[in-house]
Amino acid sequence: MSRIGKFPIAVPKGVEVTLSAEQVAVKGPLGTLTQRLNSDIKIERDGDNLLCLVNNDSTRASAMSGTIRALVANMVEGVTKGFERKLTLVGVGYRAQAQGDKLNLALGFSHPVVHQMPKGVKVETPSQTEIILRGNDKQQVGQVAAEVRAYRSPEPYKGKGVRYTGERVVLKETKKK
Repeated sequence: MSRIGKFPIAVPKGVEVTLSAEQVAVKGPLGTLTQRLNSDIKIERDGDNLLCLVNNDSTRASAMSGTIRALVANMVEGVTKGFERKLTLVGVGYRAQAQGDKLNLALGFSHPVVHQMPKGVKVETPSQTEIILRGNDKQQVGQVAAEVRAYRSPEPYKGKGVRYTGERVVLKETKKK
């Protein structure tokens, strides 16, 4: 069995977990998330903990137990604390502005880029070069951050573009005469 799959998932107070044979639903102060379950895995409640159990001894079931356990643990964390991803714009004239559920970006193109935020992800721009994405679904927040970064990913010579905060871009040496 997966090492990760053996750990119990602590369920904090104020979080409701609904278990069925096909899916798990987690409801908390920040919203509700659901996850479909694999037929090889079942989740049981043990007091204030959730346990991920394997129905058979196949390698696939063992691998899926760790995956499902990690997904459910992220759901519990998402409905209690939420997730956030920070992006930084590097480059002269690169700006970002949040307007409701839209993110307006000026990234050196001849046109402005407008990114529509999906339901469940909120965007903030504390300054013109910082973007903060928040939501309760870890996968969705990461996907939106990757989509915004893909508009102008950091180039290897000057490092200009959209990068994750704390990301280290390795710069290439320029051509010598």
